[in-house]
Amino acid sequence: MSADSIPVDWDKARTFGYEAGRAVAGPAEDVPLAVADGRTLAEPLVALTDLPAFPTSSIDGWAVRGAAPWRPTGRVLAGGAAAPLTADGTCVEIATGAMVPEGAEALIRVEESTRDPEGRVSGTPRPQPEWRMPGDEARRGEVLLPAGTPVDPAVLGMAATCGYDRIPVRPQPRAALLVFGDELLTSGPPGVGRVRDSLSPLVPAWLRRYGATVSPGAVRGPVQDTLEAHVAAIREALMIADVICTTGGTMNGPVDHLHPALAELGAEYVINTVAVRPGFPMLLAKVPSPDGRYRFLAGLPGNPQSAVIALITLVAPLLAGLHGRELPPLRKVELTAPVPGRGGFTHLALAALDQDGRRATPVGHVGSAMLRGLATADGFVVVRPDTEAAAGDLVPFHPLPLYPGERP
Repeated sequence: MSADSIPVDWDKARTFGYEAGRAVAGPAEDVPLAVADGRTLAEPLVALTDLPAFPTSSIDGWAVRGAAPWRPTGRVLAGGAAAPLTADGTCVEIATGAMVPEGAEALIRVEESTRDPEGRVSGTPRPQPEWRMPGDEARRGEVLLPAGTPVDPAVLGMAATCGYDRIPVRPQPRAALLVFGDELLTSGPPGVGRVRDSLSPLVPAWLRRYGATVSPGAVRGPVQDTLEAHVAAIREALMIADVICTTGGTMNGPVDHLHPALAELGAEYVINTVAVRPGFPMLLAKVPSPDGRYRFLAGLPGNPQSAVIALITLVAPLLAGLHGRELPPLRKVELTAPVPGRGGFTHLALAALDQDGRRATPVGHVGSAMLRGLATADGFVVVRPDTEAAAGDLVPFHPLPLYPGERP
């Protein structure tokens, strides 16, 4: 493999990363509903029965047959089996969610009913039926949600309503982080030529929001700036992770050992450098592991904002593919201020959204090494190569990652 490469267009890089993950998405596994949140449906969710499965009262009141007044003959509560109403002029008290008796012709709300001294019920039914019929929501065998749907609390509730105890989902990718750089401090304030490691807390948190698991032992660093230490750290990570993120060392300087380490490990580049600013020196590679399977390694730049751009450019699409999800399209927002282009590179500019999410304002403090702008932004506006964006233009917007299952 060669470390030399022509930068890949940013949109193509996202697609290549997604396709690499989708090609090796894991097989389905059945898991209990209690642990399925944040996973992805591996098969369509199909209604196991009509919903509702039986005629269901939507009110507290009376199920009546024939003309008023009606003589009460019993009561039916939610969870009980209703005996048929067979005689005109009879009724049963009925609770919300209870099964409507066979033979009932109408339901009367309790607050809209009266009773005479003999206990007989009178009232006028509303024009629209007050019960739900079998199949109102879904018919048995109907596809409710397609494969690839992210599982969130609403999906869990739907599955339970249908009668599922377990659902088929894709395996959850395991991720690890290796932080390179002898200049990094792991505690306390920076100073005297050394800077604080900000990526060890940042990257794993966003990997989890993209649906990966990151165990406490899967974050390691700073890894010593030697080729031997880099190779050893990657080999260890290959034993516990499907996706390894590294930070720093993506260039070809005197202490940049990532490319030589990948060569020694027999890796194959999926993407080597992307035409995006900030974030240019990034990569995605396949690395053979001891079990014969390939794992993925994403090389993120050492500068924090550039590392985040590499994360959303390469790792987020890769994880979407590994989950068997679709690559989310980018929505358009209106700019409130101009954003310059970056020549032949895509420019990702940090921006904050207004309350309705339709307009984006560029934020300050956006240098590659800065995190202040990132902390006040909702995502990046996308300015295509060889263009500039003016106030009022509609441009693509890439949101920062949310929790699994959340929708921007």
